Parts: sequence; C-alpha cells; structure tokens
Amino acid sequence: MSDTQLTPGPELTPPAAPKPGGALRISLRTAMILLVFSLVFTALMAEVYQITQPVLQASALDAKRRLIGEVLPADAYDNGLLDDAIELPPVPELGLAEPTRLYRARKDGKPAALVLEAAALDGYSGEIRLILAVRADGRLAAVRVTQHKETPGLGDYIDPKKDKNKESPWIAQFDNRDLVSTPREKWRVKKDGGAFDQHTGATISARAVTKATGRALAWALDRSYRLYDIPAGGRYEEKQ
Repeated sequence: MSDTQLTPGPELTPPAAPKPGGALRISLRTAMILLVFSLVFTALMAEVYQITQPVLQASALDAKRRLIGEVLPADAYDNGLLDDAIELPPVPELGLAEPTRLYRARKDGKPAALVLEAAALDGYSGEIRLILAVRADGRLAAVRVTQHKETPGLGDYIDPKKDKNKESPWIAQFDNRDLVSTPREKWRVKKDGGAFDQHTGATISARAVTKATGRALAWALDRSYRLYDIPAGGRYEEKQ
C-alpha cells in the first residue's frame, strides 16, 4: 500500500493588531478636515457679508427715506435728515415699549419738523404702528400706518394702500391738523364726539389710530424745544 501524501491547507493568519496610536491619528485627521472646512466656510461667509452688507444698508436707507417721504415732503428740509437723529427710550404716551429713533428736519438751519414713530395698542386685531411728522409750527404734516393686522376689507382702510378711496383716503384727514383748530379732546372719531370720520361698521381701527395720533402730536409739541436741542446721536430722557 502506497503512502498518501497530504497537501497542507492554507495557514490561518491571525488579524494584524492595530498599530499603536492609529485611532488617534484618524481622529486628528478628521478634526483637521473639519477645521479646514470651517475656516473656508467662515471665510466665504465673511466675503459674502462684505459684498452684500453695503447693498442691504443702502436698500434699508432707501426704504426709510421713502417711508419718511410719505409724511414729510423732501422740500420741507435741507439737512441730512437720517443723520440728524436721536434715540427715544420706551415712551408710554407714544405706545412704544422699545427704544426708537426720532429724526429732526431742519431748513436753513432752523427746526422744520420732527419725524417719529407711535403705536395704537387698541386696534381691532392688536397693535397698529404709525409714523408721523410734526411741523415746527405745530401742525401735523401727515401720519401713516406702517404695520397692522386689521381685518382685510373692513378695518384696513386706515392704510392708504388698502383704502379703496384713492383720491381722498381716510387717513389724509389728519394732514395739517393742529391742537388749536382741533383741540386735544376732539382727537376722536365723530361717533365718540370727536372731529374725525370713521367708516360705518369699522370704527375700532379708526378710533385707535385717531387717539394714538392725537397723543403723539401732543407729546411731540410739549417737548419740541428739547427734542430739537439734543445733539445728533444723543438720547432723550424724560424729566423726573
């Protein structure tokens, strides 16, 4: 009987043991990749910000000029209106719970008008924001609604853009009014014994705007000398 030669099978090689520090190197490499990515992304965002920021600022200034232009014509002043501004603290009489800016219009170096914000807190659907211009002679140049949530087609006529009467919008009745020809107690709608019209069935919105406008006009006139005298960039503080 012949001997049978057995062919040895492949040897099983145990897996190589991980090199010391291998996991640490992988973690460091991952961290470096993330760091480089973060730096590149931050640099790109900074560059985009540098490019777009002047455009956004210019757009915001144009929007502010247009808004002011709705209550005070450009020929009423010759100073840099947006630069001649002061900060107002929260003023309850104006319905404002946060600081705002007040702009001073001047012509030939003399006071021409104050442009300020106010709010009616008792609108039908909440707060109604306003901007108004008060001339140095005591007249209200104009007032406009800048923000509201009044019912479309019913109470939103307080905004001339929504008022169906384009030739004589409701809010135009405030133009050039003062506290002499229209005493403070008459800054109410006619339904309440005041001097201002309202639309039938939508009195609440008109009532809120009328009262807030009268309060803001009286507040500005009572403090006009002080408001004009504060250096640009300064802050007005109520006397205790």
